[in-house]
Parts: sequence; structure tokens; C-alpha cells
Amino acid sequence: MLKKYLLAFALLAGSLSLQAQSAARIVQALHKDWLFFLGDNIQASAVIFDDAQWRKLNLPHDWSIEGVFAENHLTTTQGGALPTGIAWYRKHLTVPKDYATKKIYIEFDGIYRDSEVWINGHSVGKRPFGYNSFRYELSQWIRFGEDNVIAVRVDNSQQPNSRWYSGSGIYRYVRLVCTNAIAVDHWGTFVTTPKVNAQQALVSVQTRLHNASRQVQPVVLRSILYDAQNQEVKRSESRLLLPDTGIVVMQNMTVVKPSLWTLAKPSLYRLKTEVWQAEQLLDVYDTTVGIRSFRFDAQKGFILNEQPTKILGVCNHHDLGALGAAVNVRAMERQLTLLKQMGCNAIRMSHNPPAPELLDLCDKMGFIVMDEAFDMWKKKKSKKDYGLFWEQWHQQDLEAMVKRDRNHPSIFVWSIGNEIREQFDSTGTSIAKELAQLVRKWDNTRPIISALTENEPNKNFIYQSKALDLLGFNYKHEDYPLLPQRFPQQVLLATETASALATRGRYDMPKDSIQLWPKTAKSPLVEGNAALAVTAYDNVAAYWGTTHEESWKAVKKSPFIAGLFVWSGFDYLGEPHPYPWPARSSYFGIIDLAGFPKDVYYMYQSEWTIQPVLHLLPHWNWTKGQSVDVWCYYNEADEVELFLNEQSLGIRKKEKDAIHVAWKVPFQAGTLQAVSRKAGQVVLRKTIQTAGKAYQIVLEADRKILNADGEDLAFVTVKVTDEQGNLVPEANHLINFQVTGAATLAGVDNGYQASMESFKMPYRHAYNGLCLAILRTTEQTGTIQLTATAEGLLPQTLVLESKK
Repeated sequence: MLKKYLLAFALLAGSLSLQAQSAARIVQALHKDWLFFLGDNIQASAVIFDDAQWRKLNLPHDWSIEGVFAENHLTTTQGGALPTGIAWYRKHLTVPKDYATKKIYIEFDGIYRDSEVWINGHSVGKRPFGYNSFRYELSQWIRFGEDNVIAVRVDNSQQPNSRWYSGSGIYRYVRLVCTNAIAVDHWGTFVTTPKVNAQQALVSVQTRLHNASRQVQPVVLRSILYDAQNQEVKRSESRLLLPDTGIVVMQNMTVVKPSLWTLAKPSLYRLKTEVWQAEQLLDVYDTTVGIRSFRFDAQKGFILNEQPTKILGVCNHHDLGALGAAVNVRAMERQLTLLKQMGCNAIRMSHNPPAPELLDLCDKMGFIVMDEAFDMWKKKKSKKDYGLFWEQWHQQDLEAMVKRDRNHPSIFVWSIGNEIREQFDSTGTSIAKELAQLVRKWDNTRPIISALTENEPNKNFIYQSKALDLLGFNYKHEDYPLLPQRFPQQVLLATETASALATRGRYDMPKDSIQLWPKTAKSPLVEGNAALAVTAYDNVAAYWGTTHEESWKAVKKSPFIAGLFVWSGFDYLGEPHPYPWPARSSYFGIIDLAGFPKDVYYMYQSEWTIQPVLHLLPHWNWTKGQSVDVWCYYNEADEVELFLNEQSLGIRKKEKDAIHVAWKVPFQAGTLQAVSRKAGQVVLRKTIQTAGKAYQIVLEADRKILNADGEDLAFVTVKVTDEQGNLVPEANHLINFQVTGAATLAGVDNGYQASMESFKMPYRHAYNGLCLAILRTTEQTGTIQLTATAEGLLPQTLVLESKK
């Protein structure tokens, strides 16, 4: 949960300066004007050090995404084939003398990885895990009224340490927090809603107060609940003597006719926590609250606010395509918007705690979240992964995830691991018990799960621990009918499904049977092609999985399964199965790395939403007479009729459990049109034209007015079309970009999994007619101009506006 505090901001001569004022709690964003050096120099931790030639940048920052793809990088293609290494960050700041009595903390939302932090030459802590948030107290080393230096060393040189692209650096946000000696503790509130119905809700508030005054102190703790319109709803007040060791205070409020948090209307409240002593306000601390009830039932599945709800989810890794791992709220919001429009209502955070801003967005947009702690326990999966740090760090890291995230109404499940190797030996039993006990210590309101691969009870030692509240199984869809007998009265989730493969816009005619690439774990890849692409027909999958259609049909036929999480929502950097170098990003996504939906996106949209859908594939540029498989996804209709150049090719209806309809059509240039009907009435029409010669560039921005905050983004789709505006389906022109005005070019992409072009260059080849340009605003208001040019094509200039 992202805490909202009273803020004090000031920038002086490129350095941060906290201004003396009466605010009880001050939170200063620390993401601007850092100095960066790629390389190692242990002297960089010192106050007196020449950093004048270091690069100046703003956080969040991922240095790996700025690099060049290479086969010899230690990350291997599994880690995205990008460089890692060691780097340093330094930050100068001034804290006023008035704050000498304050407690000063620095909070990091995530550093990948193995970080050490210094303040004025004093080491304040190390953190090897790259995905958790943490804070250090700086008070005793701050030089009030003088220049202070924060130094951070990040060591991501030990490789390989991840099965996917991790990124490198301070890739999440940083802040400085100043409090009085008496204050709400770090992640110090825990709000639950144990009793909820339409008439009233019980809101229970647990607040941990910290007392650094070394004396017992009389205080008043006041908790005030506000609705979305900022109107006070309820308050509770407690007068107490605060021990010098701190205290946990319990308070309850009854809310009449609450606005419930639902997937369609995720209503949010704000809890304002105040700590008073006499007439002095010592602290103010805000917590987001969602009022909802939920439970899982072995027969009915997931029940939200007493409404049975199928979990329709995807698994997502943390990278943001061309932006790498560096957190950006707008980029995450774009991803969630695309998923929401598809009908997705749930996200599995694979396989690590996410950025807190992503959870904030899930709260606001209405997603069910599985928050996941670990991809491995003590038994490692990569040579240098977290297993090296397990014994010393797992308890602390698990505590950090649960305490930080437990107030998010979107989170419904804690996952303690993914495909953990200890499930195959007795250590899985003891470790699972330990982890579950720790989670319940900090939150006993949510169920615990682990994503398992072994679905025979006598072979799975994590299951045998009896520590799990829910059973999650990855893949093996053919075994779903057996699970209720193997695990009677257990709540079941399909925690990972499909692993189907596809490249956007690539169409090789589908085979009569599902193709597994390769056929087994030990088989060589003989299927593939020289283009390192996979057909976008839903016909190919990894050997351990199956197609999207087959996995979804298996869940549909299994009402005892509470829901599913498809692997994966988006393509991601790394794990380019089934291809070797130079493939460097995944083929699993429903949406490609650039954010362009693949055809199967519309399969899910037709199944998971009630909005009318009619999607036709493939494109209509082929060789005369060639037999083309035409597929159509549709819903809210009884039938679809296909026309070629106004001649009917017949009506198709979905039979039995079919999810699409199909025709075999000898190609003729012209117009292919599908018409869906319900009770004889036309629902939708979809037309595809044979494209002519590539003629022009077309630019389409997702938004025309941006925020001049230095962080907002515009995602500009770049199309190569013919003179009539039809997308040229195999166009691969080199597109050059020039940006002027109140923005910079933040990245480029085209979604092709084996492209060797840098994400940070002012050019990109189109791939199958499309590429992407990402614009980042500056802090200046005004117009933004993006001009795209290519040899042989008419250029286009797009004008946007940036406002405060």
C-alpha cells in the first residue's frame, strides 16, 4: 500500500532540501537528481569523493535496459541477454537544523539487487533480495544544515540469478521520511473488515505506535474514516499511556450502508490516523481501505461480497517492455487497462512482490491479486539466485511483503512460492509450515497458497504439510477431473495455465493437432523456422502446456476450480522458449512486448466479457489460390457468416465446446467480411481488405493531453499503411523518430521477440506493419511534436499537449 502523507517539497540548486515547518510527518520524494556510475569504486561511499563527472538522472532507473543485446552476457537469453554488473548511485541533500530532534528514514521500494546503502560514509544496511521494500534510519548520521551524501552500491554481477529479465538498479521509488519521536511505526496500520453486508460493515483497525522518546508518554490515537468524496464516515479515539517500547492499539468502527469494493466498482475509503499529545499533532498517517468480504468454497469457488465470482486472471512478470524494470505508473496502468478490456479480473504477481504502485492501481481498477513471495526456497533454480540468501533472509523478506501489502483490498491470496523444488522432498513440509506460520502471524485474514506442479498427494511434500488453505496447480489440465478425488474438500485454483506460443502478426497455417515446441524436455527443436517466430493461430504451445483454447475449456468444464491465471498476460523480456539466441524475450503473452494484442486476446475477450466481440484472422494478403485458414472469435451472437468480395462462404456456429469458427478459403484479393447475427439480427461486422503497396506512416497516441510531471507517458502506435489506410501486414520499414517540445523519447519497440535493436535508439523497424514510440513528458508545459519518417513512405507528425 502506498501511504499518503503530508508532503514538503523543495529543490535547491539540484540538491534536495527539506524545509522546516510544523508538519507532523514529512515525506519527501527522492527520485530526482541522482548521480550514477556504471562500474565499481568502493571509495564512492565516502562523503568527500569526486562525482562531478557522474551521469545525472532521475529514478526509477534500470541500467540493463539501456544496454546492447549480446549472446555472451552472463544473464543468458533466459535473463534477456542484456548486461548487468555493478553500479553506484549518489545523492546530495540538505536537512534543516530544525529537524535535529526528528527521526529521519530513507525508504526504498526495490533495488535489484544485493544493495548496500551509506549515509555520510556510514553503512546503514544491505539487502540482497531485489524485489522487497525496506527502510533504514539515518538520524544519527545526518549532518543537519549541511550537505549529506547518500551512496548506494548495487551488485547484479553474480549471474545467472533469475529465470527472467530482472533489470538492474534502483528501479523503484525512493523517499525520505521525517517523523517525531512518537509516530505510527513503519507499515504500522492493519485494517480489516471482518463483518460485511449491504447494511453495515465492521472495520477493525490495528495501529502500532513507535516511541523513541525513551519515556512513557500520554497520547491520543484518533482514527478517522473518509469516503471517496472525502466526507467523514466514522471515527474512533483511544487515550493511552504509550510505553517506551511502543504499543499495538485495537479500534473498531461500524460503517452503515458501506460502499463495497467490487470488481466493477472498486470503492475506496481513506483512514487518517492521528497521534496527539495535548494540543500537539505528533503524526498523521493515511491508509487506503476497501470494504469487502470474500471466501473460498470447495464447490462454489471464489465468493466476493456473497457473489460467486470466477477468477479470470493472468500471470505477469514485472518488466514494462522497452522501459525495462524501471517503474512507471502510466505504463502499468496501460497494461492493466488492456487486460481489463479483455475481461481479465485478476493478476498473479509472478513471482515476486510487485511495486506498491501496481497494487495501488489494482485497488483502484478492481483486480483480484495473488501476491507472491518467492520463485525458489533454499533449493535454487539458477546458479546465483535467491537460494544463496535463503537461510539468512527469507523470514525478513516475507515479513516485509506481508506487512507492506496487507492493507490492499485487491489482495486475496498470499503465495509462498512458485514451483518450489522442495515439494519433492520432506524439507518442503517443514519449510511450508514455517512460512505459513509467519504469514498468519502478520495476517490471518487471507488464505495461503503455493503454485504446485506435482498433483499426486503422496508425492507432494508441500501439500502434505497441511499448511496451505488453497491448492494451486500449474498446467496438467488433463488431470483437472481427477483433482476433487485426489484432494477432497480442497479449494482448487489453476495457478498457471497454457504456456501457448505466438508471435503477433505471423500466420503459418495451423496443423490438425496441437503442436508442442519441442515435443518433450529432452527433444531438440525441429519445428520452428528461420524467422524465430511462432504462428499467431492458437495452435502451438510449450511441451509442458497447451493452447489457450484447450486450457480455458478445461477450466470451463471444471466448476470446482475457482479460477485460472494464464501464462502470461504480456510477453516479457527473457525466457524466449522455444528458440535459442538471438531470441531474447518470451512468446507466451496474450499481448506482445510492445503492448499490441495478439489474436488470442480476442478469444479471451469473447469468453470473459459480455461486450459484443467479432474478430477475424489472419490478414488478407496472400498468394492467389493459396488455401487460407480463416478463424473468427465471436460472442453475443448465434452465428457468423463469411463473405469474400460480397460472395457468401457459408455460415458457421460454435458446436459443442468450440471457441472459434473457421473456414478454408482459396485466396482472392479484395474484401473479407464477417457478419455476426443473433436471432437473425446483425450484431457486428468485421472487414479486412487486401492491402496495397506501403505508402505512409500513421501515428496514433493513446492520449492527446499529458501531465507535465516528468513521468507521464504517451504510447504512440506507429502503423505502415497503404494509400487507403489499410495496414500493410508484412511491412518492416525502418522508422526514424524525432521529438521536439515538452517530451523526450523514452523507448521504442515492435514486439518481435528476436529483434536486436536497442529500446533506447531514435529508430525502430516496423514488425508486421507496427512499431511503438513511447514519449515521456518533461516538467515543462507546452506542445510535443513527434515526427516519424521512413524511406519511401509519407512521413507524419503528431502533436500532443503537456499541461500541469
